[in-house]
Amino acid sequence: MSANTKTSRKVARYAVPVAVAGVAAATVAMVPAFANAGGPDLPKVTAQQLIEKIAASDVQELSGTAKISTDLGLPKIAGGLLGGSGVASGSAAPEDKVAQLANGTHTFRVAADGPDRQKLTFLDGKDEYSLIHNGNDVWGYASKSNEVFHEKAPQPGEDGGKASGDKKTADRLAASPQQLAEEVLKAAGTTTEVGVGDTAQVAGRDAYQLVLKPKQAGSTVGSVQIAVDAKNGVPLRVQLLSSQGGKPIVDAGFTKVDFAKPSADTFTFTPPKGAKVTEGSDGAGKGGHEKALESFPGLDALTGGANGKGEVKVLGEGWATVAQINTGAGKSLKDLESDKNAPKEAKQFLDSLGDKVSGKFGEGRFFSTRLVNALITDDGKVYVGAVTKDQLVKTADSAK
Repeated sequence: MSANTKTSRKVARYAVPVAVAGVAAATVAMVPAFANAGGPDLPKVTAQQLIEKIAASDVQELSGTAKISTDLGLPKIAGGLLGGSGVASGSAAPEDKVAQLANGTHTFRVAADGPDRQKLTFLDGKDEYSLIHNGNDVWGYASKSNEVFHEKAPQPGEDGGKASGDKKTADRLAASPQQLAEEVLKAAGTTTEVGVGDTAQVAGRDAYQLVLKPKQAGSTVGSVQIAVDAKNGVPLRVQLLSSQGGKPIVDAGFTKVDFAKPSADTFTFTPPKGAKVTEGSDGAGKGGHEKALESFPGLDALTGGANGKGEVKVLGEGWATVAQINTGAGKSLKDLESDKNAPKEAKQFLDSLGDKVSGKFGEGRFFSTRLVNALITDDGKVYVGAVTKDQLVKTADSAK
């Protein structure tokens, strides 16, 4: 077998779409009701055998229904920023739909036929939103506004078949529980305890559960649980659980799944008559979180504005990793608080951030979610990571 053939088969193994893009790659899981009480009686396997089963899976074709439920515990005003406004207004841009997955519960139909054909159709409300990857083309369609997004998928030989910079939409559509599981296991390293949990039944199929737990103290993550199809090795569900307990932080997986080959016309798309078609490329410019902050009244100065160049350092390792961002901002939080001319929306945002904190690093504000926490200091630095408040302050102190 040639090296190219092996590579193609490897890519195909991880081409089954269950979630869109980076949100799924971060943390996704299914509501507890999908797992029946008292899992099926399956032959015992070790964690290594289960990992090998995932890697050996060669499933390339499927269709079904999946669901993502996210509970990050965001402040209302911050949730509005991260949720984006583009989709609500009918935007066809994929990044707008992806941003909306940061809140609430979303259901969609999925279909895949190898690495070159995938489709996601969101079932939130009566208005259709679909993402389709068919060979050389990637389409996004919003029925509410009759808008269409289109870009060319990267081809072999074009930057190695990958877009430079951020992933293009075609890569995002190929994101899957297999790909997510592979990335999680690759990143686990010596800071993670890997084991096998109780069996489960997901979307009517028997499954093993691979469980990853941080060995380090200070993480907001309690465990990551990956439900793996006992027959074909396809990850059916990925759950991210909080170290504080309660329902999953994020939930994604199948509610129905069929591993038969979808019909070819599933991936056919022609822009409707009169539709506005936008040609574009994902990943150009800044990330969505920076755009959201800069568009908020009074906060553009804190992010350095459109020309800001933030310096990023990675502190710590494993589950206790924290990113230190020096924004190079022209104003501090204190400046904004004392500015009588600052928009009231900006001050409301500051109030929503939570407690004022202090330490060896100085003073700042603490922004809290169930997963990712951030410390914004008065001297223009941001410390962010999936760690507790105490761990974040400890890291900021040691960085001084």
